[in-house]
Amino acid sequence: MSTLTEAPPPLAPEAPDPKPPKRRGRWTPYWLLLPGILWLLVFFALPMIYQASTSVQTGSLEEGYKVTWHFTTYWDALSAYWPQFVRSVLYAGTATILCLLLGYPLAYLIAFRAGRWRNLIMVLVIAPFFTSFLIRTLAWKTILADGGPLVGALDTLHVLDVTNWLGWTAGDRVLATPLAVVCGLTYNFLPFMILPLYTSLERIDGRLHEAAGDLYARPWTTFRKVTFPLSMPGVVSGTLLTFIPATGDYVNADLLGSTDTRMVGNVIQTQFLRVLDYPTAAALSFILMAAILLMVTLYIRRSGTEDLV
Repeated sequence: MSTLTEAPPPLAPEAPDPKPPKRRGRWTPYWLLLPGILWLLVFFALPMIYQASTSVQTGSLEEGYKVTWHFTTYWDALSAYWPQFVRSVLYAGTATILCLLLGYPLAYLIAFRAGRWRNLIMVLVIAPFFTSFLIRTLAWKTILADGGPLVGALDTLHVLDVTNWLGWTAGDRVLATPLAVVCGLTYNFLPFMILPLYTSLERIDGRLHEAAGDLYARPWTTFRKVTFPLSMPGVVSGTLLTFIPATGDYVNADLLGSTDTRMVGNVIQTQFLRVLDYPTAAALSFILMAAILLMVTLYIRRSGTEDLV
C-alpha cells in the first residue's frame, strides 16, 4: 500500500538548447527602411543643417559668408517682416476654413449619396492636378478680371460691399486684393481637404446611422453625434494638408495679389533670389517652420485625435 501511495519522482528538467535557432531575415526590415532613411538624410536633414548654418552667418555674396553665430538675424527678420507672418496665417486660416466648409458637404455626398457617380465625382475632384499649379492660378486672373461675370455677380449680390467693409477688396475690383489671394488658395488646396474627408467618412459603418435612426435621432443630431465625431481624423488631416502649404505659399500672392498682400513666402523668395540675403532668408524659413510646428502641435492636442488618415 505504501508503494502505491508514493508520488512518482519529479521529472528532471530538460536541458536548454545551447544554440537557439537563428531567426532568418531579421535584418530585412532594416534593409527595407534604409532607402527611405537615406532619402531623408540627403534631401531633408542635410539641407536643413545647411540652412541652419546659413541663418547664423554674416558677410556678403562678394566677400563670402562665414559662420559667426549671429543669432540676431532671427530677431531682425521677425521684427522687420512680422506683418507678412500675420498675413500668411490669416490668409491660410481663412482659406482652410473655406475649404472645410466647401469640402465637407462634397465629401459627404461622395461617401454616402453619390452611388454610381462616385468615381466620376472623384475624377472631377482630382482633375485640377492634371494641370500645373501655375496654370491653375493664372486661370483665376481671368475669372476675377475687372468687369468679368463673376465680379459683376458679386457686385449685384452686394457681396463686394461686405468685402470692401472688411478691407478684402477695393471698390469693384477683386484682383490684387486679399480676396483674390484667398480665392486662389482655396481653389488650389481644396482637393487636399476633400480627399482625407472622403477617406474618413467612407470608413464609417452605415449601421451606426441606422442605429441612430432607430433611437429616434434626427438627421442633424445623427450628424452632430455620430458622423462628425467619427470623421474628425479626416478633418484634422485635411486642415493640416491645407493650412501648412497655404501658409508658405507665394504663387497665389504673387500672381493674384499686390505689394500689400505679400505673404512670408514672397519675402523668403525675394531674399533668396533677388536681394541675395541668404542669412535673412534662412532665418525667415526657420521662424516659419517653428511657428507652423507650434500651431500644428497645439491644434492636434486640442482636436483630441491622433488617428490621422
